[in-house]
Amino acid sequence: MPDIAPHAPGAAGAPAAPDAAARIAGIVAARQHMPGALLPILHEIQDTQGFIPDTAVPLIARALNLSRAEVHGVITFYHHFRQQPAGRHVVQVCRAEACQAVGAEALAAHAQRALGCSFHETSPDGQVTLEPVYCLGQCACGPAVMVGEQLHGYVDAARFDTLVRALRASTTTSPANAEAQA
Repeated sequence: MPDIAPHAPGAAGAPAAPDAAARIAGIVAARQHMPGALLPILHEIQDTQGFIPDTAVPLIARALNLSRAEVHGVITFYHHFRQQPAGRHVVQVCRAEACQAVGAEALAAHAQRALGCSFHETSPDGQVTLEPVYCLGQCACGPAVMVGEQLHGYVDAARFDTLVRALRASTTTSPANAEAQA
């Protein structure tokens, strides 16, 4: 969870707040001399800010003697990194072959329709960010999704809708408990 108030979800290229910019500069300064510093820097920025703001790219590039294109290429190559704030909740749908064999493609299409957004986007209400993931380790229980930190197997369209309703209905109940109550 970011320790600063994030910008509006879905705001492409949202700039870092002044205090966030100082934190990012501190992260870069603390790690820039370590071997292979780029990934640890990006992970720490993502962990503390919730995303990697566009304004961090030139700072990282200068400190590591890389081009902005090289830094941007790493950010966009790894699905873990976000370039805008996530919604309040993150839902990941497994896209690996084992889940595809038992209906993950239909589930992915349903999830996008139900949330009103594509993968790597946030629902119009700012509540749910939808992300693809390539294996949740639940191959025998597919299709699988992860809601926050909670794994769910055998997810079909109806169960997906139940999970999302539970997310939106409660901020104090975990999705697993909310699903059981729904």
